[in-house]
Amino acid sequence: MPELIAVVDGRRDLEVCLRELSGRRLRRQPAHIEQTAREIVERVVAEGDAAVVEYTRRFDCPTFDADQLIVGLDVIEAAYDQAPGEWVRAFRAARQNVLAYHERQMPRSWLEEFDGMLMGERVRPVRSAGVHVPGFSAPLFATVAMTVMPARAAGVERIAVATPPRKDGTIDPLVLVAAAECGATEVYRMAGAQAVAALAYGTDRVEPVAMVVGPGNPYVTAAKRMVAGQVGIDSLAGPSESMVIADSHADPSWVAADVVCQAEHTGDNTVVLATDSEDVAAAVGADIEAQIAKLGRAELIRQSLGEHGMVALVADMDAAAALCNELAPEHLQLSVRDPLALLDRIENAGAIFLGELAAVPLGDYAAGPSHVLPTGGAARFSSGLSVHDFLKRSSLIYATERGFARLSRDVELLAEAEGLDAHAAAVRLRRRAGFGPTGREEEG
Repeated sequence: MPELIAVVDGRRDLEVCLRELSGRRLRRQPAHIEQTAREIVERVVAEGDAAVVEYTRRFDCPTFDADQLIVGLDVIEAAYDQAPGEWVRAFRAARQNVLAYHERQMPRSWLEEFDGMLMGERVRPVRSAGVHVPGFSAPLFATVAMTVMPARAAGVERIAVATPPRKDGTIDPLVLVAAAECGATEVYRMAGAQAVAALAYGTDRVEPVAMVVGPGNPYVTAAKRMVAGQVGIDSLAGPSESMVIADSHADPSWVAADVVCQAEHTGDNTVVLATDSEDVAAAVGADIEAQIAKLGRAELIRQSLGEHGMVALVADMDAAAALCNELAPEHLQLSVRDPLALLDRIENAGAIFLGELAAVPLGDYAAGPSHVLPTGGAARFSSGLSVHDFLKRSSLIYATERGFARLSRDVELLAEAEGLDAHAAAVRLRRRAGFGPTGREEEG
């Protein structure tokens, strides 16, 4: 059961609560992780496939060889024989929801006239993207949909999926079918920091990409930090985290289920319950242990709740919203009577689930928005994965004679004030050729 850590009523109580939350949430990256990730990245850059193979043998499949790196079409086709038909139907429906949601996000290119200038923005997708799909202890086929489909919606031509082989060299068939269903153009048997490096820099067998996205362990996060700049990245993600705000109208058993389900990933998941009802807090606490006892990941859930689970008894929903805005959780569930009214007071959260029926697993698998979301408070300044991560924007400037005449003299003066004589001269030459305040625009 998460520990009751504070009664939040006013700014001082909020600060006390946040100090406790921050202490529990802070996960310092051990220096050896950064060092190991750097060594892996540098070896992949220097040795290419040989380094990828060596690390894959060490961490995933002891008998792995370079010929297994690229997954053939025959292997992907065979995976369909092992995928239950009902699962394929459900995945296709979820995949389509994700695609439709992200197609609605697409911005448009534009070019408009403004006082003699045509100005605008051209929007184009990156040409290629690499998606890291970790293995962990379960097939993360949902991660395939949540990363590949936003890229597809953006119009990315080439999408490579990198996922680890199992000890026998195979990949879970559901992951392979998911990659095929989502339109991935290639699949590699590799993961971890070595996969990030291979996607970013390329090897003999791995063609480099322009963008690397997807979750992973701390070594993956460290590697993404290192290759950022060589390629684009989505975020530097940490363990999953969730916050539930519940009022006196919430069903305690549902709230308990929401707390428990977000604690079952890796044993270090942050889960915060904020409620203004002592009765709800007590009932949720009583129900959590009963639910955990029936679940297969009970040990991981108890570890997450014991080390990173928290209950804040708040004075009212304003205090709950203030706590959320400071915490900036990855997932926020509003199990309250009027979630839309409370939404107006929420500023920072990666994904917001409105009402008791909007359980977070709906977003994890099938609702539409990507479940790749900012963690560790990054929702204060960043957003979940979307088509925007796969798009480039080029500003457009077209000067007519009238527009040049309007701007040129001021630009020349400003450039001279900065001591950039060549900048000023580039404008002055055009004015002396008959444009601008001393040219035919002025005379006309």
